[in-house]
Amino acid sequence: MKRACPMIALAALALVSACSILPKADPSDVYRLAASPTATQGTAVAWSLRVTKPQASEFLDSPRIAVVPKGDLISSYANARWSDPSPVLLRNRLLDGFQRDGRVTLLSTDDTNLQSDYELGGQLQAFQSEYHGSTVEVVIRLDARLVRGSDQRIVASRRFEVRQPVEDTQVPAVVAGFGLAGDQLNRQVVDWVVVQGNSAAKR
Repeated sequence: MKRACPMIALAALALVSACSILPKADPSDVYRLAASPTATQGTAVAWSLRVTKPQASEFLDSPRIAVVPKGDLISSYANARWSDPSPVLLRNRLLDGFQRDGRVTLLSTDDTNLQSDYELGGQLQAFQSEYHGSTVEVVIRLDARLVRGSDQRIVASRRFEVRQPVEDTQVPAVVAGFGLAGDQLNRQVVDWVVVQGNSAAKR
């Protein structure tokens, strides 16, 4: 037994030494999708809304910050990621937009089982930066659907596309571009949902 102890100690030392030469994981900067302050827009509506995560491709349905450097090639920025997968990030950003706008006050998400008069969902077709020669722009493309909660009938649908130029190719500048693009998308989607929801409620 006494002879086994030094052998165990040597084995443990060798294991520690081996672990020390293993490659370490690259650190990642985690970014959130920023939002600019907005003012309340008008009278509150009487109906409720459920904001759901849009469907997305496998690549976009992840925390990677997507980039299209050329043509049809899609990649992601190294050592940088979103705080949540892109569909969750966009859903939360839209929910925040409705809350800041103030007209739709009865809000919920697909993380809860609450019943609602309408449901906002759709397909996230693009959530990326794109290079065009020496210029870069952020592109968000959402095929939105407003669905009636009682029978899941589509009330309205529309494609939204926002393109926001970015002055710098560094990740922080690109992330800021996503924030500005998110602000534009929010205003368009919130106004559209309010108009379509009010129109459907009168039928």
